[in-house]
Amino acid sequence: GVDRFNEACRENVLRYTKEWEEVVSRLGRWVDFEDDYKTMDLTFMESVWWVFKQLWDKDLVYQDFRVMPFSWRLSTSLSNFEANLDYRDVQDPAITVKMPLVDEDASLLIWTTTPWTLPSNLAVAVGPEIDYVKARKTDGSDYEAYYVAEARLKATLGEDAEVIERLKGSELVGRAYVPLFDFFADRAVLPKGEGRAFYVISAEHVTTDSGTGLVHMAPDFGEDDFNACRAQGMELALSVDDEGLFKPVITMFAGRNIKEADPDIIQHIKRMGRLFRHSTLKHSYPYCWRSGTPLIYKAVPARFVRVERLRERMVALNEQIHWVPEQVGQKRFGNWLADARDWNVSRNRFWGTPLPIWRCKGCEAERCVGSVEELQTLTSAEVTDLHPHKIDHLTMSCEACGGEMKRIEDVFDCWFESGAMPYAQNHYPFENKEGFESQFPAQFIAEGLDQTRGWFYTLLVLSAGLFDKPPFENVIVNGLVLAEDGSKMSKSKRNYPPPQNVLNGYGADALRAYLINSPIVRAEPLRFSEEGVKEVVRAVLLPLRNSWSFFTQYALVDEWSPLTGLKGVETPALADRSELDRWIISTLQSLIAEVNEQMEGYYLYKVVPPIVAFIDDLTNWYIRRSRRRFWRSAEDVEGRTDKAAAYATLYEVLVTFAKVMAPVLPFISDAMYQHLVVEPGVAEEGRDSVHLCDYPEVEADKIDRPLEADVALVRQVVTMGRALRTKHSLKTRTPLADMTVVHTDPSVLSSLKSQEALILDELNLKALKLTDDEAGLSTLTFKANFKTLGRRFGPKMKLAAAAIMKFGDAEWATLKAGGAVDIEGEGVTAEDVLVTHHPKEGVVLEVEGALTVALNTTLTPELKREGLARELISRAQKERKGLGLEITDRIELSVTSESDELIAALALHSDEVRGELLSNSLELKEGDPAALASAEGGEVWTLEEHTCFARVTKATKASV
Repeated sequence: GVDRFNEACRENVLRYTKEWEEVVSRLGRWVDFEDDYKTMDLTFMESVWWVFKQLWDKDLVYQDFRVMPFSWRLSTSLSNFEANLDYRDVQDPAITVKMPLVDEDASLLIWTTTPWTLPSNLAVAVGPEIDYVKARKTDGSDYEAYYVAEARLKATLGEDAEVIERLKGSELVGRAYVPLFDFFADRAVLPKGEGRAFYVISAEHVTTDSGTGLVHMAPDFGEDDFNACRAQGMELALSVDDEGLFKPVITMFAGRNIKEADPDIIQHIKRMGRLFRHSTLKHSYPYCWRSGTPLIYKAVPARFVRVERLRERMVALNEQIHWVPEQVGQKRFGNWLADARDWNVSRNRFWGTPLPIWRCKGCEAERCVGSVEELQTLTSAEVTDLHPHKIDHLTMSCEACGGEMKRIEDVFDCWFESGAMPYAQNHYPFENKEGFESQFPAQFIAEGLDQTRGWFYTLLVLSAGLFDKPPFENVIVNGLVLAEDGSKMSKSKRNYPPPQNVLNGYGADALRAYLINSPIVRAEPLRFSEEGVKEVVRAVLLPLRNSWSFFTQYALVDEWSPLTGLKGVETPALADRSELDRWIISTLQSLIAEVNEQMEGYYLYKVVPPIVAFIDDLTNWYIRRSRRRFWRSAEDVEGRTDKAAAYATLYEVLVTFAKVMAPVLPFISDAMYQHLVVEPGVAEEGRDSVHLCDYPEVEADKIDRPLEADVALVRQVVTMGRALRTKHSLKTRTPLADMTVVHTDPSVLSSLKSQEALILDELNLKALKLTDDEAGLSTLTFKANFKTLGRRFGPKMKLAAAAIMKFGDAEWATLKAGGAVDIEGEGVTAEDVLVTHHPKEGVVLEVEGALTVALNTTLTPELKREGLARELISRAQKERKGLGLEITDRIELSVTSESDELIAALALHSDEVRGELLSNSLELKEGDPAALASAEGGEVWTLEEHTCFARVTKATKASV
């Protein structure tokens, strides 16, 4: 029964509530689980009734038949949106059938892939302007004459078919034919326009892309068929019930499933001599996404909202909505609105909000009820639940005839309930009237791209119909998450990693950052990759955690705190700190400005990239460049002041950055805030979580754009220099004599000069040369860029190419400065010329736009010795780490080698070796490294072509 079924549904609704709450909370998404709403709540359902009653009173509701996607397994129609959820490739019978004309010894040929619709055939349609022929086969197999579209003649009757007559489709209109079955034969004698059937009609939807160009019309089962036949006054056959079974009127197949009856229908047509051809067609066909059975298109009685009457206003209201991405609102959604059709809001189901329409058994008058109170007044019954099984027994008196009125059986399409959500969640207008009106339209909503025809659409329809307003001001549209191979994620296929495993393995922050930084927030599909989440951990979370750990380690060592700073040292004001400090603070404030701007515009996909870039700024530049500042000793007075500045700067950056990234990485940001702010006791009252803090606003006075530009330039030069070292196998630890940077802009060279020491240190160089002329570094050859010049020069292209090949330093200087060189009256610019740099011996170079970087690759014995010392430092640092030594632990170091060159190199650079390694001593000995390694246990180190045995031991306290 309906009552037991609905109560089972009610229990099932909350079946997975606990699991849902756990996953949502684990993801760091804030949802009010205590003050929630459910669409099955009485208050929600009553507001849905109110919404419908408003539309009813505005004459925006009507009843009609409409051909809809229909699931005979569920006995209900579906929305077009639902019908598009599950298309499958299937094989169906394709048959061509003869329809003999009444007034001529010839037949119309029709083609269909749904033989089960033929018992309901009422007409044959032609295109009025399409060319048709009467023709017959010439191979002797068939002497009958047939009418087909001329474009389909060869495909239907063969290459050598004989044409008897040519005519337009309009000349066939009105001619009667003999029906296949006699189920509706009585309609053949009715007057035209009053239900007559079985004659040729005109229809604009007829094409010659497939079939015969004559279309079998069964108005019960096709929207085009329905509209064309209705225009001729033909009534529906109503031959198939809601379970996909033929009704008794189809006597020969009554009670049979339509798809199962296909073979018998075909055999019957064959026995009648009416089957012209039988084949099989593979095509894409819609299936019911819930039951997995084929859908049919079926005319069903339904209640419709007059969306077409609201269409122009909806288009105008959409212009007031800010869409992210913009093109979704303008194109996909805008196009959908422009062609919006009346909306079928009724469904043949049992569980859901019932349509509040009572119909009189006698005169069929109808009444729409808009509230619980109204229903109670009309029925004199107490109402505590609006589900069908709770109210369908309630009757009321008909105002027109005094007869008994009972509720119609349909329930609402669930999308109507979704569209009513803004009102129903607040029980509007029965409660919260003032609160609702102050919150409507919503500031923003967010949902998937598929909701352009779902929730986004139904929200706008109802908002336009009720209030003539857009329902929301901003909307973020996300794409769909697909399996890694691009297929749809499926529970049955299990083609995705279990979400809990991803959360437990990588953390919610990694998953969130992966999703927010993906194409999905630009309404594009995402092929979900677990490796992508793992990469976020490696490239984002680990560097960030290492930065936090680095600060903590040294702050504990130096007993620095946000309350007292560095003991005995006054923290310098920002203006008195180093360029490095001022740069990272400026970069952070620029980030805050950028993130605020993008967040205000709801451009999530523009938020994560700058946040990730800042993590790189922080870890790979600021902290790496600042390490030695945190190592400086207590005796170094100037160093302690600089150290205090470094601590204050890094602390400010970490705390502020935790607030900036909190919406994206809520867990690590709050962990940092708890550790850096709450635990030391410096949190403001009521701000014991980063998520309770105000979002940072830009402090413009801390931004130094020229400094940021200078550092960006330096980093570009450093990146190019590193690329050269990697490309040409020039080890970073081996110093090089010099690097030359070429640029024509004096201000660029001046900026680089001011950062000279930094560049030398980063690239391990002895000297930096700055010039505006690269003549001493390379020779240049020039070729024409045919892509940009071909169309402009045309037949003169050969002359232009020859002229460009003769370019020299003067022309190149003009092009680099942004000028143009005249050739045959045309101005040739830098983009029109392909330049090849040929480095001179002992030089390697890299070019990016106007910037050229060249390394001197000649290695002197002195450079090689310094490189050896740095190689040893690197190996010994790894050894320190392997021994588990603390950053403050000092060591004793001895090195044994048979290489005089290595021993000499280490002796020459012993101060640097000891300083970098926190080594109290460096003992250098000649001997056999392999023998020592074997005797004392350990391994031989290879530094370039030299071998050695090194012993690293923790120094005793007395020797520190």
